[in-house]
Amino acid sequence: MQKSSKRKIEQFGRTISFICIAFIVLIVLSILYFVISKGVSTFTTDGVSVIDFLFGDIWRPGEVGENGEPLVGALPMILGSFFVTLLSALLATPFSIAAAIYMVEISPKAGKKILQPVIELLVGIPSVVYGFIGLTVVVPFIRGIFGGTGFGILSATIVLFVMILPTVTSMAVDALKAVPRHYREASLAMGGTRWQTIYKVVLRAATPGLLTAVVFGMARAFGEALAVQMVIGNAAMIPTDLITPASTLTSILTMSMGNTVMGTLENNVLWSLATILLVMALFFNILTRWIGKKGAMK
Repeated sequence: MQKSSKRKIEQFGRTISFICIAFIVLIVLSILYFVISKGVSTFTTDGVSVIDFLFGDIWRPGEVGENGEPLVGALPMILGSFFVTLLSALLATPFSIAAAIYMVEISPKAGKKILQPVIELLVGIPSVVYGFIGLTVVVPFIRGIFGGTGFGILSATIVLFVMILPTVTSMAVDALKAVPRHYREASLAMGGTRWQTIYKVVLRAATPGLLTAVVFGMARAFGEALAVQMVIGNAAMIPTDLITPASTLTSILTMSMGNTVMGTLENNVLWSLATILLVMALFFNILTRWIGKKGAMK
């Protein structure tokens, strides 16, 4: 009788868990279907060419060109998003790895008492605060050095660098801590110095985890909206340098979504931009899992 009662409780727990998981999966599939169906309507309902949308360089959804086609070229925003993401990741990666090495290999006590609380504080700061600091500090600084308005990819890169730095650092710390201690002991026993052990043993063993941290930081940067919108200038044109106003997928979405009517071309093309963001988020997730599996195989 007691076993039967325990079995019923176990079965009840499994049922509740299955219902919760099924509910989460249903929500995710619903979001995917809703966003993709809205995004595809630009091409199926409004008749916009996919090639013109992805590679066109003029973004004026309310107007038509000489050929009678809507001017909905998303290339400036796509390039802006990739430039900002790649530059911020390139800038944040060496700082994050250096901070992680210091916290794990050089001074764990100081890292735990000083750097760890600072990183946790940076993670908890809202995006609008980063954007406001960028607007009042970074933009005037760039304007004073390079001239122009100060708005552009460089300002957005600096803001995103600070935003993704704690995320990449935290994941890099976890990756370094996951390296078995006997790797370090074997290297030191064979006559390697501490720096040789860090560079040739620890970093190489932690490479999959470090790459995952960088990709996760890129995903964070690619999807950031508010802070980037405040400092990039929001000019829908192909960026020619780092200090002229540009735009990203997220900045155009946040600026325009509230000013369109559902079902119109102006609204549908925004959903198409959201679909691109969704596809990139899926790509970053798949890349992260692939890196994790490759690291596990080794």
